[in-house]
Amino acid sequence: MIGDDDPSDCASPTVIIHTDGGCIGNPGPGGWAAILQYGNARKELTGRASQTTNNRMELRAAIEGLEALTRPCRVILYTDSQYLRDGITKWVYGWKRKGWQTTAKRPVKNRDLWQLLLAAIERHRPAGGVTWEWTKGHAGQELNELADTLANQAARSATAADPADLDESDNPSTLALG
Repeated sequence: MIGDDDPSDCASPTVIIHTDGGCIGNPGPGGWAAILQYGNARKELTGRASQTTNNRMELRAAIEGLEALTRPCRVILYTDSQYLRDGITKWVYGWKRKGWQTTAKRPVKNRDLWQLLLAAIERHRPAGGVTWEWTKGHAGQELNELADTLANQAARSATAADPADLDESDNPSTLALG
């Protein structure tokens, strides 16, 4: 713990979170990172999966960063993933309204994680909610670069003993044999 300035236990209006996720192959071993900032304090979180996709790791980074906060906070979340930012700011409420179907009438990929992300966001609504900011990846933004490095380190350290994190439609064990 960082002490009274621990970003996971915010009491002030704003926590800043920088996230990134990635994998080696798609699907393949993956990792995610979330860097929480509160004043001068900083906390780094990472995780990994033996088999996953880049999009799932991007979602997982945001979920884990928001869930690490022990009470509702106003959050500004930075991501270099347009999938994550556009999904949560433009698409998710339409998917939900349509019974988790895309405009092409197909099941939404990563529905389980979108639902977890919505729940994590809802927890922070009383304190001002979550603002989503896109940042260009690999453009020299210090904390985005650090999140990328941490996510890549996590992906490279993933082993077969780590759990898989796949959408049901991406998991070969759930596909019907024809």
